[in-house]
Amino acid sequence: MPETKSDGQNLKNLAEKIKTWGAEYGFQQVNIVEPDLDQASERLQDWLDKKFHGSMKWMAEHGEKRYQIDNLVDRTLRVISVRMDYLADSNMIAVLGDDNKAYISRYALGRDYHKLIRRRLAALVKKIELELPLSDLSQRPFVDSAPVMEKPIAEQAGLGWIGKNTLLLNQTAGSWFFLGEIYTSLALPVDNQTQEDKCGKCKACITVCPTDAFPEPYVLDARRCISYLTIEHKGSIDEELRPLMGNRVFGCDDCQIRCPWNRFASFSKEADFAPRHNLQDSSLVSLFMWSNEEFLKNTEGSPIRRIGHERWLRNLAVGLGNASASNHILEALRLRKDHPSVLVREHVNWAIKEQRAKLQCE
Repeated sequence: MPETKSDGQNLKNLAEKIKTWGAEYGFQQVNIVEPDLDQASERLQDWLDKKFHGSMKWMAEHGEKRYQIDNLVDRTLRVISVRMDYLADSNMIAVLGDDNKAYISRYALGRDYHKLIRRRLAALVKKIELELPLSDLSQRPFVDSAPVMEKPIAEQAGLGWIGKNTLLLNQTAGSWFFLGEIYTSLALPVDNQTQEDKCGKCKACITVCPTDAFPEPYVLDARRCISYLTIEHKGSIDEELRPLMGNRVFGCDDCQIRCPWNRFASFSKEADFAPRHNLQDSSLVSLFMWSNEEFLKNTEGSPIRRIGHERWLRNLAVGLGNASASNHILEALRLRKDHPSVLVREHVNWAIKEQRAKLQCE
């Protein structure tokens, strides 16, 4: 049956309610879109063809499920796209400037965002279903957990534009925010308030990148990206890249810190995103000395736990090798030189050599 004027008004009213409910659940923006992902899928394929995804094999999987939204969730007509601010600390520059400190990407200082946002989106889905109890709805929430092209979807929904650093930028909120989606079979009215690309001639994000991970604007070579190297990459870190990583031991925020649009970013109101265990300002040595049990305890409910203690030590060993000459650091490294993991031993031995060379030059 064709949609009646009454049906259209009801859907419009529901869309407004969804945005109100979304705000009540802590989302700073809730927009609705019927995405066209053909161009985004072509860009993705070109990126994959150049091997810029490194070992992230899942980026090449799932085929049409990525860009045909009804192939991922049956009967999907619209996507409700949301963003939630997460910045809870402004001490980034000071920590990066102290090579005895461990820099951890600001998104990972508090509770794992996947759980928090998924719970809020699930509540929003339930709210919609309660509003239409007799409807045969097909709906599913996502938070960075399936083949969802979240940045192109959010861009088309009007949440921002994809900047030269490949992150979504918002002219009033910067880029310190998470994204989430609800795929729905409801033919909700869409938002047509897309934001113009306002990167202009600025290349701050490209020039500040410690490892030159941007071969050109709007393109990231993940194989050189510190976030990839410290989080996604499971093996040995290329010796050529280790000195460039500095004290960045879990992720990297340099391209966000230098982005002029982040002058407008707001601090998060979510208590769960507040830093835990002083991770925003901890020394490399103190974190390096965590046992496996301490690592598991201190990263409970944190996105950091996903890399495991072995890669945690690998990353910290690189940071310690890059730190200023210190007998204290050298002693800490020596305590791990016989670690049962070949991966840890390799990076610890590299760091010991780096520290010894610096101490001899003093």
